[in-house]
Amino acid sequence: MTGHPRLYRRGATYYHRAAIPVDIKGTYPKTEETFSLKTSNYQQALKLVRIAAAETDSKFEKHRRQIALQTRPYIDELSDNQIKRLGEMYFASRLDEDEETRLEGFYDPDDVSAELHPTPRPTFDEYSELGEAMTEDNKHNYARGKADPFFIGEAEDILSWDGVDIHLSPTSSSLKKLARELQAASIRAAKSIKARNEGEVVETPSSAAMAPIGSTTIKLSAAIEQWADEKARTTWVPKTEKEHRIWMSHFVDIAGDHPINEYTKGHGRAFKNVLLNLPPNWTKHTAIASLPIEQAAAKAKELSIKPMSEKNVNKLIGFVGSFWNWAEDNYDDAPLNPLKGLKIKLRADVREERDPFTTEELNTIFRAPLFTGCKSERDWKSSGALTMRESGRFWVPLIALFTGARLGEIIQLYVEDVREENGILHFDINKHGDDKRLKNANSKRIIPVHAELINFGLLKHIETQKKAKSQRLFPDLPMGYDGYYSSPFSKFFNNFLIACGVRHPKNAFHSFRHSFEDACRDSDISKEIMDALQGHGEHGMSKRYGKGYFLVKLNEAMAKLHYRSLDLSHLKDTRD
Repeated sequence: MTGHPRLYRRGATYYHRAAIPVDIKGTYPKTEETFSLKTSNYQQALKLVRIAAAETDSKFEKHRRQIALQTRPYIDELSDNQIKRLGEMYFASRLDEDEETRLEGFYDPDDVSAELHPTPRPTFDEYSELGEAMTEDNKHNYARGKADPFFIGEAEDILSWDGVDIHLSPTSSSLKKLARELQAASIRAAKSIKARNEGEVVETPSSAAMAPIGSTTIKLSAAIEQWADEKARTTWVPKTEKEHRIWMSHFVDIAGDHPINEYTKGHGRAFKNVLLNLPPNWTKHTAIASLPIEQAAAKAKELSIKPMSEKNVNKLIGFVGSFWNWAEDNYDDAPLNPLKGLKIKLRADVREERDPFTTEELNTIFRAPLFTGCKSERDWKSSGALTMRESGRFWVPLIALFTGARLGEIIQLYVEDVREENGILHFDINKHGDDKRLKNANSKRIIPVHAELINFGLLKHIETQKKAKSQRLFPDLPMGYDGYYSSPFSKFFNNFLIACGVRHPKNAFHSFRHSFEDACRDSDISKEIMDALQGHGEHGMSKRYGKGYFLVKLNEAMAKLHYRSLDLSHLKDTRD
């Protein structure tokens, strides 16, 4: 007896030997799986044959699945999302295998009853040492970008798992990407297994949460749950999740709950037609509030209730369309986005939605008590002796005026985001922080600090926040319940404009951004530089010029920026 049915010795060397299962004998490329374990040490051979047997059985199973898949058509590529989810499945399977090993129990040489166990088992120390050795080798290959043949095989194997069943082209570039993802998942799993070895409790992810990847027999309602759960864990704040869930449920009400591969452009048109007749806040209209959405839209049209704006229609089409874009990435035979191309072509451009502030309005705004002296933080409308230079309410509008930055970008600034490079003080607009977010990739940019902001005392404000050990530049401006810093300030600033007597339907805080654009044109600043300052094109330009040189070019432009007939001399900081 060698202690394992597949372990035998030839001369002084131990081998693994297994017959090919009957069901695959006719298609398997070998007559038996026999190979040397390259050791003459019995204990070492016993350890190695267990691993070899498991790997060989996996090869047999993989062959079965590959034969079954050969009649199916190939797909050329995997989406990034599919690769990520396959990595999650692999991670879960590694932890599940580890849990099974622990449930079976390790071999204990001091336990007499252990000898009666029918299957040879490793000791706890053997299991730990082997796992660590394999992980070190894996990390070595991963760091060097080495395509490990083992993980290429694992990638081929996982594509035929139950719930996956993807017939990927053998020449697809996705195979190496998937293999690397599985390498990474294996490293993460090894870290969790090591924690278990040290007595930590590490849960195995539930396989029930793993949605089918290659098949789209899943119903729309179930797919929506998977999409919303994923987005809520990564990018959405609660308000965004609520909005998207509501409008996807309305889409289901209109189009029905079917397997997602059954939806067509007709379903998209039906949804759009309902929106075109639906009033804004329709659930607050007594005459239609209790009706299903389709009936509510029809009744609203009959009663001549004014429908929502074209802009809102497009917004809601975008909500639902984002789900279908996600579905295309996650399911092989999902339809093309049924909402694609259905947005209304608006007559007005973005600029027409908000006017810039006029020079008269800007002079009125910056001569208000908030900037010249008010009674108290609460009574900011009345003149008084209190200066608000330590408040974000004072600085945020001024920074917007001299940078063109968006409201949220300014309020979320950290103290460390005001930096100096090559002698140039600048704002670093980034999302390096859990409470930060940017509109798009180009929103990440650098903006030189205008000399006027320094004249107004910005450096003193920064020093005050540093001494207070504040992370944020404007800690007095809270985040809203929806997860956005801009929400509370927008409400305040709307009231501020009303108090100043300059509020009208086409101006708001965003008007500073348009005022900045006009000032750039008046100051002969090129569109290329203006776009870079506002976050429309800096990303590509900084690559072309080099970040340091580009900062100098931006600073030269910022030095030219001025507002004609705008008098802010009274804001100059005269404090010692």
